[in-house]
Amino acid sequence: MFILKSASTDLRFPPVDLASPEGLLAVGGDLRAERLIEAYRHGIFPWYNPDQPILWWSPDPRVVLFPPKLHISRSLRKTLRQNKFAVKLDTEFSRVIQGCAQPRTQGSGGTWITPEMIEAYCVLHEQGLAHSVECWRDEKLVGGLYGVALGGAFFGESMFSRETDASKVALVHLVRQLQCWGYAIIDCQLPSEHLFSLGAEEIRRHHFMAQLEKALKKPDHQGRWRFDADLVIL
Repeated sequence: MFILKSASTDLRFPPVDLASPEGLLAVGGDLRAERLIEAYRHGIFPWYNPDQPILWWSPDPRVVLFPPKLHISRSLRKTLRQNKFAVKLDTEFSRVIQGCAQPRTQGSGGTWITPEMIEAYCVLHEQGLAHSVECWRDEKLVGGLYGVALGGAFFGESMFSRETDASKVALVHLVRQLQCWGYAIIDCQLPSEHLFSLGAEEIRRHHFMAQLEKALKKPDHQGRWRFDADLVIL
């Protein structure tokens, strides 16, 4: 197992093909912005519980969503047509990530999004590299998602809903905007039925790395994001 040293000037990770069968590649280090960016650029992401050291992963297969393959079900299409949510970009990043950190069900305990993680991604947001999508209803934040954008790749981290379909509506708006901006791939990291229902798929890690390398050749779309005024959702 590769051990990373905190506060080290060496931010390099081992090759991803050295990961364990479960995808675990390295342990330790820190969550400073430079290390996180280095990780994402090499197909690696942090994921760990509060009682663990920082664990760095690069699973095989990898779950991704190619923007043109977004699937909108009949029921979700109906929700989108009703326009019951106001959807915005980068207006409440801190509240979105804290919403994602809340327990999914009563009594389920905390999540892997620790205060340390929240602080780290808020720094990336201030640098214009981490972004949030917010769903509002009656001036209340009812869902959203956040992730990191580098080149033509978006790395989705987490989403939450306080009303039915809120996170799905947020994702649909994000995918449509990323598609307009020429983004090639959305990294969903790990499998879930929720993501598969929206068109996500599993691909082998070497395929993902090839797609990522190509996407990173595009310039960063850095800064605070806003939806295009003429964005078409359906």
